[in-house]
Amino acid sequence: MCYECGSTSRRSFAQFLAAGAGLTVLAACTPEAPKAAAPSSSTAPSSVPPSPEAVTASAGATADAATVGQSPAAPSPTPPPSATLARQFSLDDPASPWVIVNKHRPLKPADYVPADLVRPAVAISAAGEAEAMCAAAARDGVGIVLASGYRSYSTQVTTYNGYVAARGQADADTASARPGHSEHQTGWAFDIGDGGGACSFEPCFAEQAAAAWAKANGHRFGFVVRYPWMLHPITGYFYEPWHLRYVGVEAATDMLNRGIGTLEEYFGLEAAPAYL
Repeated sequence: MCYECGSTSRRSFAQFLAAGAGLTVLAACTPEAPKAAAPSSSTAPSSVPPSPEAVTASAGATADAATVGQSPAAPSPTPPPSATLARQFSLDDPASPWVIVNKHRPLKPADYVPADLVRPAVAISAAGEAEAMCAAAARDGVGIVLASGYRSYSTQVTTYNGYVAARGQADADTASARPGHSEHQTGWAFDIGDGGGACSFEPCFAEQAAAAWAKANGHRFGFVVRYPWMLHPITGYFYEPWHLRYVGVEAATDMLNRGIGTLEEYFGLEAAPAYL
């Protein structure tokens, strides 16, 4: 499935992601070193299933005491991308690399499954932009682990219900997407780790080399950090330096050059701090 963006295709990108559960580490791209063992896979805490929107709800999780459920002031108006970029892809079609999924915009259908999603035959089998990004990080001496990829609707039901059982629904909604509202279900998003398990799915991951490199260089391969620091009143989730979203090199670079942090602002959509 080609989206008129060079070598990009859902099949090549999805080879990097796991079908079904999507909660296991898929691959580790590490700097070459003679006789060095491959880095250990990172995993999320076992007490609650890992989530693409997993965040620490403690007071130390952010420097801000505001809750996601509050109704913040509307974000300042941000011009949408150029007319050329704006006409490329749909914001509603779940097969589109520009689809916007948040607390106001569920997937339609809710149980959507990418038609050409494939499971890699080998754990380190990867292709397309994600592989290129991982290899580039390795050349710079930074190891990046792919910690969570595609997650089906049924798996998100289990993940979300686990949070509800552990925390109650109100708190769960600040930490995990409801089924049908997760970017991981589209096949265009994945979570990364540093290869050693440091700060996995925790705010302190932002201080790890893998997160810093991805934030600074991800746009070169079409990726953005989907839930940036202190922009939870717009995205609905606290800072997730591990959660990367593919939107294409043009859009990712345009966002960086114009200082736009969220897809909601970039495409001129309303903020989605809480479910409707």
